[in-house]
Amino acid sequence: MRKIIILLGLVAGFGGTALASEKCNVAMADWQPREALQTKLEGDGWKVRSIKTEDGCYEAYAINAEGKKVEAYFNPQTFQPVDMKIED
Repeated sequence: MRKIIILLGLVAGFGGTALASEKCNVAMADWQPREALQTKLEGDGWKVRSIKTEDGCYEAYAINAEGKKVEAYFNPQTFQPVDMKIED
């Protein structure tokens, strides 16, 4: 019984770590091209400086439509925002 409890604890611990390590969980085959994200953001009035891959997401460094510097994470399949940091 004790071994089962220890095993369950280890599985739960490692499972939580794996989920916490990536913001997006999308298979590479389902990713849209980063150029499509850039086109979408520019259509929304953003000036994109760069887009890279981070934590399983697209990470964009840009100036948003309000003229503020933005570091934003987007789901690579849907382009929905996942996280965003805006400088004042």
